Amino acid sequence: MSNSTVPRTRTEADTTKKTPVASGDATGSGKGKPNTGKLSLRLRFRRDRVLLLMTLPAVLLVLLFNYVPILGNVVAFQEYDPYISENGIVSILHSPWVGLENFQRIFEDSAFWNAVRNTLVLFVLQLVLYFPVPILLALLINSVVRPRVRAISQAILYLPHFFSWVLVIAVFQQMFGGAGLLSQLLRDHGYDGLSIMTDPDTFKFLVTAQSVWKDAGWGIIVFLAALASVSPDLYEAAAMDGANRWRRMWHVTLPALRPVIALLLVLRVGDALTVGFEQILLQRGAVGPGAAEVLDTFVWWNGVRNQDFGYAAAAGLVKGVISLGLVLIANKVAHLMGEQGVYKK
Repeated sequence: MSNSTVPRTRTEADTTKKTPVASGDATGSGKGKPNTGKLSLRLRFRRDRVLLLMTLPAVLLVLLFNYVPILGNVVAFQEYDPYISENGIVSILHSPWVGLENFQRIFEDSAFWNAVRNTLVLFVLQLVLYFPVPILLALLINSVVRPRVRAISQAILYLPHFFSWVLVIAVFQQMFGGAGLLSQLLRDHGYDGLSIMTDPDTFKFLVTAQSVWKDAGWGIIVFLAALASVSPDLYEAAAMDGANRWRRMWHVTLPALRPVIALLLVLRVGDALTVGFEQILLQRGAVGPGAAEVLDTFVWWNGVRNQDFGYAAAAGLVKGVISLGLVLIANKVAHLMGEQGVYKK
């Protein structure tokens, strides 16, 4: 057989077929713009039009209820009077301007600084005592081998999330109130009863305990989803290297959770000044504003109850600006730790 009839390999055939083309055109004509592989905006819109239409209702709701109300912050610079007109926009346009007077009142108000202090104390307590609980519960449930036991455990832990705060506080009242189960048990054994629900000194711990009992089970969903994405091969390789259960958790499980933990921590820091409006408002009268007043209840009390809308709007605006700054700082820290955070660099 001659050399001309010997079949060539695919690589050699492809190499032979290649012909040089001009750098300016994929067809070799040397004319036109280079093909960068990017679709035009019109083509991308046609390609994704179904997804865009599906997203449109959610975008409209976010714009209507989250971004349009931002325009109402203008009343923070006014002595806003909603009774000027039945139309709220007309009332804004005709209310007198006071400049930064409302902000000056805020920084001179001791009640505002008391609310800031209570808010920060509750945030630190919930960050230290509440934030790790969903992670620990997720690790515990993930270690359960039997699927039936795991499903029952998840259902029991999820259940309190669907209770209203009125029901949660009622349950705690029956357990820790002055006539609750704990006080009756102490009296039956010759001790004085106690009422944790009306004690200002323990109120911050009470609020944290209520948050843990209600929402910790719901918070494990994200961590369980992250654990489900970990390849079993990693655990098998670690076990073959002699790693015990604790070593596998430390070197395999926790690194898999690290990006999720960083993201949720950034979001939690950004939400630091929001520590549960309804939960605290329902118990504010029992312990007094000195222990229970936070920024959300401060804004509500001054804006809704006292009808001082400009002053309350100024307090809410200060809270929003500080929260935005906390998000940016926490996200920068996440970048320094090598994590993505809320957004990339």
